[in-house]
Amino acid sequence: MSSANTPIRVMSAGLGNMGRSHALAYHENPGFEIVGLVNRSKVPVPAGLEGYEIHPSFPDALKALKPELCSISTYSDSHADYAIMALEAGAHVFLEKPLATTVADAERVVACAKANGRKLVVGYILRHHPSWVRLIEEARKLGGPYVFRMNLNQQSSGPTWATHKALMQTTPPIVDCGVHYVDVMCQITDAKPVEVRGMGLRLSNEIAPDMYNYGHLQVLFDDGSLGWYEAGWGPMISETAFFVKDVMSPNGSVSIVMDPNAKSDDIDTHTKTAVIRVHNAATGPDGKFLSADEDLKMAGEPGHQELCDREQAFVLKAIREDIDLTRHMDDAVQSLRICLAADESVRTGQTVKL
Repeated sequence: MSSANTPIRVMSAGLGNMGRSHALAYHENPGFEIVGLVNRSKVPVPAGLEGYEIHPSFPDALKALKPELCSISTYSDSHADYAIMALEAGAHVFLEKPLATTVADAERVVACAKANGRKLVVGYILRHHPSWVRLIEEARKLGGPYVFRMNLNQQSSGPTWATHKALMQTTPPIVDCGVHYVDVMCQITDAKPVEVRGMGLRLSNEIAPDMYNYGHLQVLFDDGSLGWYEAGWGPMISETAFFVKDVMSPNGSVSIVMDPNAKSDDIDTHTKTAVIRVHNAATGPDGKFLSADEDLKMAGEPGHQELCDREQAFVLKAIREDIDLTRHMDDAVQSLRICLAADESVRTGQTVKL
């Protein structure tokens, strides 16, 4: 293994939107050395990545390159198998969300990381965004129980719709995107999720008959908190109220106020917050609010690539400083468990008890 001064040898698999961004983060960070890229087919790559060989097979590249870190940004159904393969070969793993497509597989990956003494970082990009960290802090100050209202609908066409259709071969939108926002809910309340309900609808004949491109979930927590999350993909999805991030408690609310000109197909829109509005519910003897709403302007926010850079800087820090990632891994399993329970509820029509 490399010393503290030697770059960590990384193999980056998957050259879709997230995979390219992660590979660029490794390329620009002197703490890493890319030993190879992996993608089933040769695809155009951004400037900076042209010099790296693209290997078609993950298992073959793993054996040949012997990386110290595997970065996995492939389709969800390969996540668990590739991660376990890498961990058993002695590599640390950065794994894009979702961790796996079943809870059992997710738990298998975590157990493998622990058994092999390797670091496993899951791609929860919002955990590295200063504005989302602030949102969670402000919400926790209010105290629960909470109501969480969150969605991320994406009106997609052309190549973006093609990507969404490919993702939906294995994973519905409420699972693929939902894990981020359910993770935010769990970080705010710290309570245990106990019950999940989900509903979904297939709004396109271009996807499999057993898949749905619109869905929403409700999750109940043991402190009385409840959360709602909605996600839809496709050319028919409305741009009205496509981005809602709102937390309420008996003491007030914290909300993200979006730029009114924002569009749902702009990837930076999915993380940028513009303004965080803090509302205090306290009233005086006349029944009127004691304080006006406070708008926290989030100037100079990191864009999508900078967030990926921060995420990989955390991976480097976790390896170099031997950070205990137990809570990180447990949280990743929990948010996935909630979203997969919602998918089960959509398909069975029944409430799922956790």
